[in-house]
Amino acid sequence: MGLYKNFVNQTRKPEGFLGKMMVNGMNSGHAKLADWGMAHLKGIAPSSIAELGCGGGRNTAELLKRYPQAKVTALDYSALSVEKTKEYNKDMIAAGRCTVVQGNIAELPFEDGAFDLATAFETVYFWPGLEHCFSEVCRVLKPGGTFMICNESDGTDDTSLKYEKIIKGMKCYTVDELFSALTEAGFTEVKSDSYGGKPWITVIARK
Repeated sequence: MGLYKNFVNQTRKPEGFLGKMMVNGMNSGHAKLADWGMAHLKGIAPSSIAELGCGGGRNTAELLKRYPQAKVTALDYSALSVEKTKEYNKDMIAAGRCTVVQGNIAELPFEDGAFDLATAFETVYFWPGLEHCFSEVCRVLKPGGTFMICNESDGTDDTSLKYEKIIKGMKCYTVDELFSALTEAGFTEVKSDSYGGKPWITVIARK
């Protein structure tokens, strides 16, 4: 149980050998969820995208494919995730369409109104002070910008609540809790969707 607990705790901030295993697993294990979430991004044509909590870099690559005219800035506070995302997207980095930075969501290293779209896949569970972090996302979005959250847990399923007890700093939020924090942070037009048969949720908010 000690090794297992150490491994699942790598979801928060991957480091070392176990972290490399976790990051590699993120790219394949979360692909279906992420693609379902991205399918909700309709009617927008962003030119600048922030991928917050980029993990292994797969979702960064998908956003680059989905929006071929856009530039994507990927951020993670794990040095290992930054390294993996750079490796995964090296061609797009070389082409000048992708930038990968290490940083803290609570103090985003971006100017006000820098992005049209911000995404957060399987990551808000670990954000320190949800309303403050959402305020930071709101700050770096342009007026009318979109923020998308995609989670495997709706905050009520037994499996995720079990992990919440063993993963340090993890909090599985309900849709109502996310709505409340987004509204307090300054977002409007907040809406959500769920995936039939699974506790997956996608939440879309506008600045």
